[in-house]
Formats: sequence, C-alpha cells, structure tokens
Amino acid sequence: MSSSTPEKYPPGFRARRGLNWVILGLMYASYYMCRYNFRFATPGMVDEFHFNNLQITSILAWWSVAYGTGQLVNGLLCDRIGGRASMLIGAVGTIAVNLFFGFASFAGTFSTFALIWLMNGYFQSFGAPGMVKINAAWFNRSERGTFAGIFGLMIQMGQVAINQLAPIILAGFAIGTFMVAKNDWHWLFRIPPLIVAVMAALVAIFPKETPEEAGYRGLIHDELSVEDTSVRVSLKESFVTIFTHPLVWFYAVAYACTGAVRHSSDQLSVLFFSKYLMLDLSTKPRSVEWTFLIVPLIAVLGSFISGVVSDKIFKGHRSPVAMALYFGLGGVCAVAAVMMWVGWLAPGGFGVFISCLFLILVSFTVNATHSLVGTAAPMDIGGRKMAGFASGVIDSFQYYGAAITLPVTGWLIDKYGWGMWYPVMVIFGVIGGCAMLLVMAKQKRLALQEKSPI
Repeated sequence: MSSSTPEKYPPGFRARRGLNWVILGLMYASYYMCRYNFRFATPGMVDEFHFNNLQITSILAWWSVAYGTGQLVNGLLCDRIGGRASMLIGAVGTIAVNLFFGFASFAGTFSTFALIWLMNGYFQSFGAPGMVKINAAWFNRSERGTFAGIFGLMIQMGQVAINQLAPIILAGFAIGTFMVAKNDWHWLFRIPPLIVAVMAALVAIFPKETPEEAGYRGLIHDELSVEDTSVRVSLKESFVTIFTHPLVWFYAVAYACTGAVRHSSDQLSVLFFSKYLMLDLSTKPRSVEWTFLIVPLIAVLGSFISGVVSDKIFKGHRSPVAMALYFGLGGVCAVAAVMMWVGWLAPGGFGVFISCLFLILVSFTVNATHSLVGTAAPMDIGGRKMAGFASGVIDSFQYYGAAITLPVTGWLIDKYGWGMWYPVMVIFGVIGGCAMLLVMAKQKRLALQEKSPI
C-alpha cells in the first residue's frame, strides 16, 4: 500500500483511537504545566534570592540532565513494563516533586532548588517514552507524521494552560477565605499538580496500549514485527537493536540542537521580557499575553504542517523536511541577532513587538522539528516494541543539548548582555540541518544496499 493512500479502518476504530490519544495527550499536556511553571517563577526567585542568569540556567540544566538520563533509563524500562505504567509512574513523581517545590523551597538555597528540580526532570522523563510507545502501536507509518503534528496540539495545550494560569496566580486572587498573595510564585508549584492528578486517574482507566487490547486486530502494520503484535520486549533486545540502528544517532544529534534552541527560547523568555524589555508581568501586559498565547499555537501549526508534508509529499521520510526547518531556524535567529545588535530589539513599543515576533518565528521552526524528530522518527525506528527506547535515546539528546547550552547562554548573558542570546541559537540551527543532511545520505546508501543483488 502506498504511504500516501488513506488507511481504511472498520467503524469505531478511529473513535477508540481518538479517545486513547486525547487522554494520553492531555496527560502529557499536564506534565508541561508542571515544567513551564518554573519559567514564570524565575523573576520572583531572582528578586527574592538574588540568583543570577547563570544560576537560573544551571537549575534548568540539571533538570535537563536528569530528564535526558531518565529518558535513556526509563525508555528502556518502558519497553519492558509498557507505556501506560511508565506515564503513571511519571505522573505520581511529578505531582509529589512539584508540591514539595511549592511548600519546601522556602530554604532558598541554590542547591535546594537544583536538587528538587532535578528530581522533577527525572520523573517527567517517564512521560514521552510511554506516550510514543503506546501510539506507535496505534498508528501506521503513513499516519505518524500527521499524528505527531496533531499530538503537538495536545501537548502544547499544557503550555497554553500554564501561560494563562500563571499570570492569574501571580496577580493574586481570593476564593472565600482562601487567598493567594500577589507575586507569590510558590503557588505556581501547588496548583498545576492537581491537574496532573486528575489526568493520571483518567489514564489509569481508559487508554489501551494496543488496538488488539481494544478488540481491533490486524490494522496496524509494524515493519519491525510484522506477525508479532505484542508490545513487550527484553531489555537486551531493545538496547542492542536501537543502539546499533544506523540512523538513531544522527537523529539524536539533530534533536540535541532542537533542545538547545527550544529550551533556551522557552525557558528564558520570561526573564527576557522582565529583565531586558523591563515589563512587569504581574500587570499582564497585552504584548506578553498575546505572545504566550500565539507561541504554542504557532508551534502546533509548525508541527502539523511539517508532519503532513513528511507523510504526504515525502512518503514518511522526516529528514528532508527537518533539514529545511533547521536551516530556516538558523536564518531566523541570525536576523534576530543582527536586529538586537543594531538596537531594534529594545524596551519600548516597537522593540517589544519585534522581540515577540521573533519568539513566534523561532517557535514555529523549532517545534516543527520537535514533533518530526522526537515523535514521528522514534516510532518509525522502534516500532510498537521498541519505540519507547528509541524515543528515550533520541529525546535524551534534546535535554543534553539544553543542559550544555543553558548555562553557557546564562554565563554569556551575565557577561556580555542579552545580545548573545540569539547567536548561540544560530549555531545549533546550522548543526541540526547538517545532521539531517547526513541522515538523508545514509538513507540513500541503505536504499541502494537493499536494491543491490546479493
């Protein structure tokens, strides 16, 4: 069957699959609320404890190291215990650690914040391998790029939710005798975990790990296990198969570049608005509100368009689309860097507008690669049995890239100013594009080997 031919499924299958991934998507979206809450807390932490940019980015870097390492360990474990168990373990840990951060971080030392947030990174790393593994069993290759784009909508809802909820919390509110004080950033870690708890309960009840468990057999064609419809595999088989796969490490290097840019632009944007553009976020300036609304929506648009293009035009190949996006990302960041150096990205109406525009453009390009390289490619490489570890290996590099880049960026900003922010991103856009060129070259060689007579 051509990969561009629409799949035909029996009545009820699409609805059951939709229920599955909507709940899983909202589960993962709630993880995001307990991840991006940190960036809204950073101005308050800087004011209260006098942390500098290097310390803030170092806390984020330790989170990234824990998340990346957890992806490797938990991705392998996920292939053994299953995707649903993996996501539930991560949810319980995320709830506990965020509540601990919100109630016990009054100690105010750098080591306290770093240790607690490191633990959050580890527990959150259970989520992505579990989500990818389950959906690898529910989607054919010809659907996975489009699915990755649509799924981007689900997970970005978590960022939209915290973008809307955080300013309300920081503005302060009262419900009867219950009161949250203005700019009390601790509540950013006390309220979102309650949403995670609700979604964890739904995940425990409704999703099925495979179509076969839901009564639908023979509908999803897994290239790696044509006859075997199980989703469990030994740790050794998963480890050896994925670690020796000819493409996985090229994708991993590219995804490190995605992580370097994505986490820098996402996590430092609040500090950029408050410390460079001199905006008071507790007053909920319209420019910031609209940017935080548009950024995740444009990320979804980028993810969806890139997924559809890779499915329909490139017949399930992700690398050509990802290559164009990485080089486009480098170009956008280069223009932003030049405009900041000449003084156009500065406090004031015009400067704020242009600054917001570039954050939106970066979000489009980098999040499109996030879906293609981090969601669709691991499902293609690992199939239903080993997508968890494939996701863990590739996704871990996103966070290793962030762990290396964030402290360097923080140090450069402390020493030379915010004019160093975008130039660092340019480097990773170019490296990511080159990595995808290598993937394309390797894929051509593999195709020629398959056609050659023995």
